[in-house]
Amino acid sequence: MVQKYQSPVRVYKHPFELIMAAYERRFPTCPLIPMFVASDTVNEYKSEDEAIHVIERRCKLDIDAPRLLKKIAGVDYVYFIQKNSLNRRERTLHIEAYNETFSNRVIINEHCSYTVHPDNEDWTCFEQSASLDIKSFFGFESTVEKIAMKQYTSNIKKGKEIIEYYLKQLEEEGITFVPRWTPPVACKSEGVTSHPRRPVSPAINIPDSATKEGLKISFDSDYKLDADYIKRYLGDLTPMQESCLIRLRQWLQETHKGKIPKDEHILRFLHARDFNIDKAREILCQSLTWRKQHQVDYILDTWNPPQVLQDYYAGGWHHHDKDGRPLYVLRLGQMDTKGLVRALGEEALLRYVLSINEEGLRRCEENTKVFGRPISSWTCLVDLEGLNMRHLWRPGVKALLRIIEVVEANYPETLGRLLILRAPRVFPVLWTLVSPFIDDNTRKKFLIYAGNDYQGPGGLLDYIDKEIIPDFLGGECMCEVPEGGLVPKSLYRTAEELENEDIKLWTETIYQSASVFKGAPHEVLIQIVDASSVITWDFDVCKGDIVFNIFHSKRAPQPPKKDSLGAHSITSPGGNNVQLIDKVWQLGCDYSMVESPLICKEGESVQGSHVTRWPGFYILQWKFHSMPACATTNLPRVDDVLASLQVSSHKCKVMYYTEVIGSEDFRGSMTSLESSHSGFSQLSAATTSSSQSHSSSMISR
Repeated sequence: MVQKYQSPVRVYKHPFELIMAAYERRFPTCPLIPMFVASDTVNEYKSEDEAIHVIERRCKLDIDAPRLLKKIAGVDYVYFIQKNSLNRRERTLHIEAYNETFSNRVIINEHCSYTVHPDNEDWTCFEQSASLDIKSFFGFESTVEKIAMKQYTSNIKKGKEIIEYYLKQLEEEGITFVPRWTPPVACKSEGVTSHPRRPVSPAINIPDSATKEGLKISFDSDYKLDADYIKRYLGDLTPMQESCLIRLRQWLQETHKGKIPKDEHILRFLHARDFNIDKAREILCQSLTWRKQHQVDYILDTWNPPQVLQDYYAGGWHHHDKDGRPLYVLRLGQMDTKGLVRALGEEALLRYVLSINEEGLRRCEENTKVFGRPISSWTCLVDLEGLNMRHLWRPGVKALLRIIEVVEANYPETLGRLLILRAPRVFPVLWTLVSPFIDDNTRKKFLIYAGNDYQGPGGLLDYIDKEIIPDFLGGECMCEVPEGGLVPKSLYRTAEELENEDIKLWTETIYQSASVFKGAPHEVLIQIVDASSVITWDFDVCKGDIVFNIFHSKRAPQPPKKDSLGAHSITSPGGNNVQLIDKVWQLGCDYSMVESPLICKEGESVQGSHVTRWPGFYILQWKFHSMPACATTNLPRVDDVLASLQVSSHKCKVMYYTEVIGSEDFRGSMTSLESSHSGFSQLSAATTSSSQSHSSSMISR
């Protein structure tokens, strides 16, 4: 594999001629580079007007390599050929170097250039690129590659120091100015043949045009990636990390047709993949496509959060931590996650979380300017006081996991620190469910405090100034984060009502909605392969009263038919009513009831689970519930007569979610749920357990 390096533009705030005087002092040897033992001039050319000076040197290097490796290779020193082409007229120096030793086994090419800064003629710019291709080396290819990269990286770091060292030496000798080249009086300038200029950075395909033209990529646009810029806005990067950033950035400029992300954002993806360019490029391109498809770049300007979120989402930005990172406060224990999902759907919740992340990126940029140092991530403070079993509502947890998945894929390395305060006993259960979906690097940033431990040594004061600790945590700073609370059920919406979004971030939703008619129940088929699996459900009765049943059959029902519904010969107005149990099937023969019927009233929420005892086909059924006729007479009630004339009154609506979990997973990750008032553990008084299975169901009103 070919290893490549591309430096940022390093700027010396000295004229080109003075830099050249300092550079020449590096030869024939340089005490600041111990491995540079000696150099001999093998070829030299000067034009008549002395504007062009080309010199070729053979450089002797003492590579810091294991003695055994040197012995196997049969060499003590490595030789390189370096060709310097100085053009005093255009004030440029191009340097080309390649290895002479082992040239049939190892190919090393280096290209450097010194040019005048395009915006200040009294400053000098330096660029450097190199490539390493090891074809074979006595079976030590990997070792040689590591040694070569280590040596090269070390020399890159010393490069600027060496020039500055010789500049200081010149100053001590009283040399602070070197006059520019001027053509001799007797020489006609048009008669001088200019030396052809060479490519500055072929590793990244800069064209064979002048170096100044190449520098326009960096200086004439908003993108100015010089060494000082990197240190000021991106932080301390190693030379190889700088190279990865530059190469990935320029690859995007050449190939990506959409909006080019900012350097900080590219750097996050590189950090997330340990600066493996290929892996970082893959996930970055996927993210850029996702952002364009869903118009995420414009979410802060075009999307207004629904009022429900503004009132009941207990989170918001609150000053910054001691490191200057923006601080986001989330009072998760006070938030009604189930109510928010029911009222808004996962789509709006995800969009809101994305807007929070986009706002976080914006605040990082602002804080970078305010504090004068790179700030690329934020701190999140999560208060878990009030967290209980209702927060472990499985559809809500599943929605949370899906949100985490999207955020991890598109906002890597944005979380600098996560402070989890007042974690209750139920927290380990939530952590067990969520932690596998969080990146390892992200998990290392979590700090968890139980009870009031955050008030002691190593607690909140180590990370947040006392003056901005929120009032609900015992501080003196008023925090404007909403307090959350239960979302009124009057704000709940059906799946159809939630499908009016113009742009979908998810192609499917957790909840399904169904219509239930008199004589036309809605049924869901679940195939069980392994006995002792756990069928879980969660549903809301949005309209009317229904009866919930669970049936088992050894044979699969026929595919649902699109014929008449019930005795009234009416067809379903939509595709949200499915009937699976054939009318010729007989209860107790073709299929059996495994749980007693559960009557659910309008407005009720029902959660439950059923531990299966046999493989086969299980059918969950929501059936229209008719009020019993008057016990004292066989005549139908007036309401029943009117209902038979008005089909619309026979319609019920439910929103439901079902999932099958392996018994080991259910028992393992949900152990603490079995001793609580969760719908996955407590049997409602209205439900009778079957002697042949383990089931639970709970109604909340």
